[in-house]
Amino acid sequence: MIPTHPVLRQWLDLSEALRVAAYTGARRIHTALRPRRTQSYRTRRPGTDSPMWNVCATLLRRALQPYGAKARLARYLGIPRQRLNDFLHCRSRLPDAELTLRLLHWLTELRAGRDVSL
Repeated sequence: MIPTHPVLRQWLDLSEALRVAAYTGARRIHTALRPRRTQSYRTRRPGTDSPMWNVCATLLRRALQPYGAKARLARYLGIPRQRLNDFLHCRSRLPDAELTLRLLHWLTELRAGRDVSL
């Protein structure tokens, strides 16, 4: 330790205490103002935020108009018909990536004249 004058030592101790208080306050403010990550990980819902899904759902609804087509597609996908109804008509859910790819595959095969769900 470096020898210092007693009066100067008081000012050094006070400045050290002020430094610690300022650092602690700055950390608290930084923590309080940090952006929350909960917004970025929210599940996307059907609607205006998913225009590509809206087009896909419209095309699928048109293709599913014949009697029994929805049941065959649900069986092909391995999901209940009600879940398919949630995706296409209720628009309360979005399918995951694998299911979306299988839906698109079914739609392209159907347009080519082959029904893979039979």
